[in-house]
Amino acid sequence: MGQINSFRDLIVYQKAYHISMKIFVLTKTFPKEERYSLVDQVRRSSRSICANLSEAWAKRRYEKVFINRLTDCLGEEFETETWLKYSVDCKYITEEDYVILMNEYEEVRKMLISMIKSPGKFCK
Repeated sequence: MGQINSFRDLIVYQKAYHISMKIFVLTKTFPKEERYSLVDQVRRSSRSICANLSEAWAKRRYEKVFINRLTDCLGEEFETETWLKYSVDCKYITEEDYVILMNEYEEVRKMLISMIKSPGKFCK
């Protein structure tokens, strides 16, 4: 693990941010009637993973708070998976896009779990 000076240096943050931007682009094609429901939900939860990671980083002085924020990240990741399942079942995204996103989120999920299990690597 290289020098980490900011939450932006965390690979898990970079991956989660990249996925949330993919979701942003994909949801531009959703029907207008989904704009204030499914689109808002999946965009919000995917972005919340990154937002909670940045908050966790800011509070890493307190290990329990750090773990709590990472647990929030994990919850948002699972929520995003749920919205993506609705998206594919409603035929708003392709099965191929769904599988790609789920594989990418699996990586993020594993990284988050690893951080939760070993917070000492990140906390001051």
